[in-house]
Amino acid sequence: MSVNVMCRFRPQNSREIERREDVVCQFTLDQKTVNITGGETPHKFTFDHVFAMDTRQVQVYEHCAKQIVEDVLQGYNGTIFAYGQTSAGKTFTMEGVKGDATLEGVIPRINTKVFDYMMQMPENIEFTVKVGYLEVYLEKIRDLLDPAKDNLQVHQDPVHGVYVKGLTEVYVSSPEEIAEVMREGASSRKVAHTNMNAESSRSHSVFSLTIMQKNLIDEGSKAGKLFLVDLAGSEKISKTGAAGTTLDEAKMINKSLSALGLVINALTDGKSKHVPYRDSKLTRLLQESLGGNSRTTMIVCCSPAAYNRAETISSLRFGMRAKRIQNKAVINAELSVGELAKLV
Repeated sequence: MSVNVMCRFRPQNSREIERREDVVCQFTLDQKTVNITGGETPHKFTFDHVFAMDTRQVQVYEHCAKQIVEDVLQGYNGTIFAYGQTSAGKTFTMEGVKGDATLEGVIPRINTKVFDYMMQMPENIEFTVKVGYLEVYLEKIRDLLDPAKDNLQVHQDPVHGVYVKGLTEVYVSSPEEIAEVMREGASSRKVAHTNMNAESSRSHSVFSLTIMQKNLIDEGSKAGKLFLVDLAGSEKISKTGAAGTTLDEAKMINKSLSALGLVINALTDGKSKHVPYRDSKLTRLLQESLGGNSRTTMIVCCSPAAYNRAETISSLRFGMRAKRIQNKAVINAELSVGELAKLV
């Protein structure tokens, strides 16, 4: 099963409007293709879905997240991640505006849908839900729910797959509890002011949601894990004006995104025998999401302005490569007593 890739163009921001920037994106009626104009040669990109600048948050959820949430509730692993240059709208897409039902992003909508689903299930199905929250900052994994844990390690075994040893995971029983955990974690996340973004993320964040369900009658069980990834944006130092620590952060962000690009190239070029997952903490974390046991959707976030045309084209090319990745998702289930008996 291939990775689903969607593309979203945000509206022009105040800086682009003040500079009277031309809009360089043109969309087809089937909502699958975008043409980038404004240069000597136009560029055409086709994805599973393309969201124009006036797209509502609920539409993004319906196309990007709804099916993966349903898959995770059936016991599959899933990943949704946002990619794009700094200030392209990734965090708005994933988190939205807190307290505004119309503007809430993919993650809070997922949290609500998960518990809505659980409430509709028969009483003999027992659910437990736990969440974790981490960031990759300067190539170190920090536990956002226990910031003192600032250099956690990635491990792998046949039972858990790829996981972060020692990461805090909290059991939750409502969307409100998840929101509170996210607020706590977000308060520890690294951000900084740049010329491109007043609150630029200086790290990649990964929010994990594990849903375990057990049938109390036949004792069968299954578990799905959903990774929600907000990647720090790629940066052109000449545009962001980064200096000092912010410059060091930008270099490390760009380095890890380059490593992600190399992994995608190795997975899709048809000739590589080695996939360099271990070249960065980010790609190690995403090993199952890219080429492994996961249903995965990438949302490529873009600016519509001529000023960012080169970065937009680069992001769209990245998405086109990712679309060629093939994953091998399987249901994570333990057989019921009846199913085991049939095997004897």
